[in-house]
Amino acid sequence: MKILIIGAVAAGTSAAAKARRNSEDAQIKIFEMDSDISYSGCGLPYYIGNEIEGRDKLVPRNAAFFKSKYNVDILTKHKVLGINTDEKSLKVINLETSEVFVEKYDKLVIATGARPILPPIKGIDKANVFTLRNVESADNIKSYIQNNNPKRALVIGSGFIGLEMVENLENLGIEVSVVEMEDHLMKPLDIDVSVYLKDALLKKGVKIYLDSTVVELQGDMRTNTALLKDGAKIDTDLVIVATGIKPNVELAKEAGIELGVTGAIKVNEKMETSIKGIYACGDCAESYSLITGKPIYRPLGSTANKMGRIAGDSLTGYDLNFRGILGTGIFKIFDYTIAQTGLTEREALEEGFNVSVCHNIKPDKPEYFHGEEMVIKAVADRHNGRLLGVQIFGKSGVDKRIDVFATALTFGAKVQDLFHLDLAYAPPFSTTKDPVMYTGMILTNDIERDRNLISASELSKKINNNEEITIIDARVAKQYNESHVEGAINVPHERLRDTLESLDKDKSIVTYCNKGVTGNAAQNILINSGFKKVYNLSGGYKNYSKTVKNQS
Repeated sequence: MKILIIGAVAAGTSAAAKARRNSEDAQIKIFEMDSDISYSGCGLPYYIGNEIEGRDKLVPRNAAFFKSKYNVDILTKHKVLGINTDEKSLKVINLETSEVFVEKYDKLVIATGARPILPPIKGIDKANVFTLRNVESADNIKSYIQNNNPKRALVIGSGFIGLEMVENLENLGIEVSVVEMEDHLMKPLDIDVSVYLKDALLKKGVKIYLDSTVVELQGDMRTNTALLKDGAKIDTDLVIVATGIKPNVELAKEAGIELGVTGAIKVNEKMETSIKGIYACGDCAESYSLITGKPIYRPLGSTANKMGRIAGDSLTGYDLNFRGILGTGIFKIFDYTIAQTGLTEREALEEGFNVSVCHNIKPDKPEYFHGEEMVIKAVADRHNGRLLGVQIFGKSGVDKRIDVFATALTFGAKVQDLFHLDLAYAPPFSTTKDPVMYTGMILTNDIERDRNLISASELSKKINNNEEITIIDARVAKQYNESHVEGAINVPHERLRDTLESLDKDKSIVTYCNKGVTGNAAQNILINSGFKKVYNLSGGYKNYSKTVKNQS
């Protein structure tokens, strides 16, 4: 059997390696239009920022390695011009010699990846405007910085690559501005989590322009000024365009292979396309959501490797199946880590779920072991308690928790199950009730025990609409006097029982404390005393002040 693969980065090389493990008889050949193969795309910003020393750390393998280890032939600087599905052949050009030839296949894998989206900005083709997608593009940015010593940089877009570039440019001593067309940074986050990210960037001196777009990059050969749609101008010596990527599907489309609703190549659970014997994997292929079962496009290196392995297994006659993804992602920004898995609240509502949402603010380990607070926003289906998604912002312990949540989501866990997880505990690593367990407890109380939560935005809306509501600040007087929710009365937790007769049982009541625990205790007192409509402010005043006041 002759296997041809188009593309030699994560998915293509994974497919080749798995196919070889399954079969010593197969002839395997990969065509790659770039000179680098099997590189770490996620490491590119850190290479530019000198966090990764040496180009070879990003590209540890070459064609000779794959030939000696896997007996796989990789032809770099070879571009596939077309696929003839009737003749089962590829038309290929050697980019160094301009030789064009035809190569036959029995099985074909399309792993053509994706390319950066270039928004319609006048002057985007200037010499100091860059995108970051492969090692060569990283080399170009790194070289420009070394040779020109830019003092100011503009990053357009705030996805993974954009924000990782913000950190690395700042670490190089370059003043950074970010322009984002959405109303918050990092679209895969809800706005009430994104505000924590925004605050972290502002503290580092990053200038942020939300709800805005660049319409022109002004200057001669190089841009020195970015003109925004509202007329504002940003002085800059370097521009990184990080407005997302789109799948490279032209070869597949011209060959008559079906594309999915996302615009990527449609595949089944075997990674096979609409044409038998042709497979697609990686950033050019469509995924589907483990939560909704619907097609999604979430190009990540982890997914590309998984898809490639499944494609290589399937085309050699074995039975690995693609089970879908959660879109789990994580990235570092200065001292913080941000992670997300499953559906956001926004996405869950769009899908028609009746959601329960909590904001759990807890340290990753005890304070006496230098624990650092994490903000965990979790979304669940109020109908059956199924966990739908989680977002976390914090300094440490975020990676551990997001992976636990992702595992729980993968196996369809309900929030009631989280408390029963037998998680590892010792003071250097966790609190006795891990934040994962505590998240389950909060959501269970909201869904099953009428200890209902109210979000900061919901409470703010009620206040602005002048709704009849009693807001009880259960903190000590000193905290209340320093700052509090508009219209709140101060009834410290220890005095609440003595003031019950002065409260109207027919009125809606919201309790809150600093982070939510004492607010819940106050809520319990009221509910157990016959009050019917009592809500606890999710995440307490700390989350309220960050999300509502930050946006106002």
